Amino acid sequence: MKPDTHDADLNFIAEAMPAFISEAHEQLESIEHLLLQLEECPDDRELLDALFRCAHTVKGSAGIFGLDQVVSFTHHVETLLDKMREGTVALGPDLSTLLLECKDQVLHLVDSAGHSERDTPDDREVRADLITRLCAALGPSGAPLTNPSTPQDSGAHQSPVVLNQGSWLISVSFGIDCFRNGMDPLSILRYLGKLGNVEAIACDLALLPTLEKLDPESCHLGFEFRLKTDADRQAIEDAFSFVKEDCSLRLVAPSAPIAHYEKLLEDMPDRPLLGDILVKIGAISQSQLDDGLRTQQMARQTPGVSVPKLGDILQQQAGVAAEVVSAALNKQTKREATPGAEDNRYIRVQADRLDDVINLLGELVIAAAGAEMQARQTRSAELIESNQHIGRLVEEIRNGTLQLRMVPIGETFSRFRRVVRDTAASLEKDVALEILGGDTELDKSVVERIADPLMHLVRNALDHGLETPAERTAAGKPETGKLILSARHESGSILIRIEDDGRGIHRERVLQRAWDRGLLEKGVRPSDQEIVNLIFEPGFSTAEQITNLSGRGVGMDVVRRNIEALRGTVVVSSTHGLGSQINIRLPLTLAIIDGFLVSVGSSKFIFPLDTVVEVIENRPAATGRDVHGRSVVELRGEVLPVVCLRSLYGLDSVAPERISVVVVQCSSGPFGVLVDSLMGQHQTVIKPLGRLFKTLRGISGSSILGNGEVALIFDVVSLSQLASDPPVIAHQLHSVPSEVLPNPVSFSER
Repeated sequence: MKPDTHDADLNFIAEAMPAFISEAHEQLESIEHLLLQLEECPDDRELLDALFRCAHTVKGSAGIFGLDQVVSFTHHVETLLDKMREGTVALGPDLSTLLLECKDQVLHLVDSAGHSERDTPDDREVRADLITRLCAALGPSGAPLTNPSTPQDSGAHQSPVVLNQGSWLISVSFGIDCFRNGMDPLSILRYLGKLGNVEAIACDLALLPTLEKLDPESCHLGFEFRLKTDADRQAIEDAFSFVKEDCSLRLVAPSAPIAHYEKLLEDMPDRPLLGDILVKIGAISQSQLDDGLRTQQMARQTPGVSVPKLGDILQQQAGVAAEVVSAALNKQTKREATPGAEDNRYIRVQADRLDDVINLLGELVIAAAGAEMQARQTRSAELIESNQHIGRLVEEIRNGTLQLRMVPIGETFSRFRRVVRDTAASLEKDVALEILGGDTELDKSVVERIADPLMHLVRNALDHGLETPAERTAAGKPETGKLILSARHESGSILIRIEDDGRGIHRERVLQRAWDRGLLEKGVRPSDQEIVNLIFEPGFSTAEQITNLSGRGVGMDVVRRNIEALRGTVVVSSTHGLGSQINIRLPLTLAIIDGFLVSVGSSKFIFPLDTVVEVIENRPAATGRDVHGRSVVELRGEVLPVVCLRSLYGLDSVAPERISVVVVQCSSGPFGVLVDSLMGQHQTVIKPLGRLFKTLRGISGSSILGNGEVALIFDVVSLSQLASDPPVIAHQLHSVPSEVLPNPVSFSER
């Protein structure tokens, strides 16, 4: 190889390595998920096949990049999985644990290759131990263990009995890089000719691309043929040993039952003609098909003779089983019923490129808002209409682009199956994990950043919340504890809930620990919710002893801080002896939202549009009422707490004679916000707050308006707390109307 060619290959491998690592991570996550599913359904053949394909994909891709350690180790895993598919090795808890440990080792090898880390003696020792256990799982000297529960005469999971003489059906498709790897498919066929007699060979023309797309260095060969030989299956497979990782091989023994042909029909590519289908699967030879077609053509040319169906002719002349013809016809019917059907197509895009598009889209939204504002100032109807049309298009682009970053949270939830399984086993607890609402979509950046807080909360539930089987039995509960992870959309945000039926939070113990640590004066007893919230204090823990999972008082304060950094909230509720519930509320996206723009004096503020229920316009700013230190108004006979932004933030502006009240809904209930004027719906590009304003209560971010002004975005949950428990300020809260405010305007009607 020339030096420049070698350098080019190295550059290609270096550029493609991140894509391989990303794909390997996905395949390994699938392996873990499938293994956990198989623990519940160990006889599911589809899950076993999918598991084998994932391992094979990782092994084959690693071979392309020269990762010999990954290939060598995964080969042992693949061997065991193949025996499981044959039904000769049964999946049990110990074997499942072994395979999960092997998955972790493959992940470690892949990550080490990505960071160019050297293999340490400890790594080699762990890998050698796993290989020893894998070989032991196959039986003495690597021989497979027979599954006692599998009937010896079962044809569904065992290789068919090999006769001394007969014709094997062999179907092989060579990989596109076969030539580049120095392999010659024809030499394999010549070698097979030495094992016996090759009969009825046919080339699979469906694999050939058009002439314009044909690459002379790429292999597009595929063959179906019969081999009459005394050799056994192993001898035939050995002929393909050098291209085993670069071809798709299927062998059907001479004595194979009809079920094998039916399975072959299901897996083969769609073909429009019945005869081609039967030739493809080896049910007939091409000459037998030609004879059948001639018989059918002669019947067409004979007057007064009904033309028989080709399937009937082949059954009579070639001895094809009626079941095989029926299955082939079903395959043909499915092909004709879905003409032009194509699989979903996906494209992998780097996350930073998508982030750049989102940022540019934000600037486009701001520019469009500025253009619309200038158009209104000109009072030109044509210009206003054009800008409104542009605004609608920008909104559609915004919605479509943001949808690209939405991913189901179920992918994150699924990771916890392994955590629950392993942690519960180490704690000697029996726990059933239930996942609800896994298809709920959330911004990918939010999903990535919420994974660690969720991990800590799940571990806490397993360690602190759920009891051992003996403790649960003594408490009159089932031995198996229940842990529920759920997600759903609610009021323009996503609600994630972690719920268990364990021992709950012992409030007296929490209160005593708070007194001991000086967090509260001894004898002071706050409300039950305030006692529960003490678990979020830094360094707080009620654990009697330190374990690998907890006891050092770190974690819960970090959980709350990380969630609040995402503009979210976390609320814990618990009943001692019955269990706990943790509610995490998060925004759907961190980029662009629909907002409702208001003003107080010269200051502009934005509510998330989904939280606005209704507005009460143009009411006199008369003297209002104060109830237990809270400003309230009466709305439809109900007391509604309100927040006066002018007083809360000390805004230097003259209060108008008439005000408006924006009624906002959050998890704790509705409340009102007093504003000077309503400026309508506004596409809001969220910008982070600077260090100076990060501690500002009730505010979660900022946005730039079309005229260059800055508007602050409300954190509705935090603002609701200010409404129900107002801070002590130097001056009195601004007056609000005391009378019933009639004729509120529903926001949906505006």
